[in-house]
Amino acid sequence: MAIAVVILLLVIATLIFHFISPLYGWYFTDIASNWDMIDTTVDITFVVTGVVFVAVNLFLVYCLVNFRHREGHKAAYDPENKKLETWLTVITTIGVAAMLAPGLVVWGQFVTVPDDAAEFEAIGQQWNWSFRFPGEDGEFGNVDVRHTSVDNPMGMDPEDPAGRDDVLVFDQTVHLPVDQPMQAWLRSMDVLHDFAVPQFRVKMDLVPGMVTYQWFTPTVPGEYEILCEELCGIGHFAMRGLVVVDERPDFEAWLDSQPTWGDLMARGEPNLAAGQAGYAICAACHGPQGQGQPVLNAPKLTDLGAWYIEQQLVYFKNGVRGTAEGDTFGATMAPLMATVPDRNAMRNIAAYIETLEDQPVETTVTGDVARGERLYSTCAACHGADGEGIWTTRAPRLAGRSDWYLVTQLQNFKSGVRGSHDDDIYGAQMSLLAEVLPDDQAIDDVVAYINTL
Repeated sequence: MAIAVVILLLVIATLIFHFISPLYGWYFTDIASNWDMIDTTVDITFVVTGVVFVAVNLFLVYCLVNFRHREGHKAAYDPENKKLETWLTVITTIGVAAMLAPGLVVWGQFVTVPDDAAEFEAIGQQWNWSFRFPGEDGEFGNVDVRHTSVDNPMGMDPEDPAGRDDVLVFDQTVHLPVDQPMQAWLRSMDVLHDFAVPQFRVKMDLVPGMVTYQWFTPTVPGEYEILCEELCGIGHFAMRGLVVVDERPDFEAWLDSQPTWGDLMARGEPNLAAGQAGYAICAACHGPQGQGQPVLNAPKLTDLGAWYIEQQLVYFKNGVRGTAEGDTFGATMAPLMATVPDRNAMRNIAAYIETLEDQPVETTVTGDVARGERLYSTCAACHGADGEGIWTTRAPRLAGRSDWYLVTQLQNFKSGVRGSHDDDIYGAQMSLLAEVLPDDQAIDDVVAYINTL
């Protein structure tokens, strides 16, 4: 009898939770696309499974009470009951059909892209997003992972003229026009990923070696988070992006501000002479050979990779770095960026720094190297087993760096001094992953191990 009471209370509590959960946010986010049919399909599934859940458990309560052991009562044996079997078969068939039929209707619409749909491509790789739009010709150029390099991270085919006007978005934020059907072509550069925006209600896997797709019509202007909903490695939880739904004029203005593949190809090689001249002001703190000067809190710059230095210069220029409260040393970089007029000048400076001869730095941090090696296993996923840095994960070289600077930056990531800016997607990933270092001693230990690489 006690079990019957517990089951009955469980059913009542479940029903109460279901009906009050929308009041406390335990339900769908507000929809911002055309796919309200998916919400309807899920609601139908809730109703069917909910009715079955209540009916089965109430029947179980009835059986526990009515057929409990009582003196003088004997159980009846009825192995064949065609009437009961018929009812169960019919009701089960109706229930399964009620759940499957709406899903098949939705799937039929999901795989049928409207003729007026515009296109874009979402590219996933550990652990970031990038995007591509067709240019004025309305066609995407050919791509292949064999063409991938630091200067061509999307794998654009340099021999395909159709790709020259393709718009490339090297950012984890993509803008889309409101009330315009959009077909999203989905491509993975490495492992299995999944492109999902909860408010749009649609999701689809990015499968290596394939190009998949989904379509939707954004209906509400605003900002919506992109999630990877397929386990893709240690940084899966931090693989976030952003969809900004704009009015048409704002979207067009944003799209016009993005570079095309032809623009990037026309840049040519960096101007090292101009980079050397631009580096003159940097040399005052970082040293004429980029060796760094601890007394000025200026880290070593050599052997970092031009792509990373350029990225950080852009961050300082745009206020992504050096503006957070408590970033005393980073703040000194912000006013100096006034001497660097544009992205091309940053590229030249970064390229010049890459030509400087690397010099060893003095080791100043000590710690438990064995423990540091264990802790570093998380860092290795992005920065490489030997701390060599991996450009595809946007992770710089760590081996041979100024160890006091590594300690400072890890502390900054943990405290939110660095990585808290909305546009610092990669810094935000570091802030999350830095939580594996519980205290300052752990930071010293992992940096002491990096010193051995």
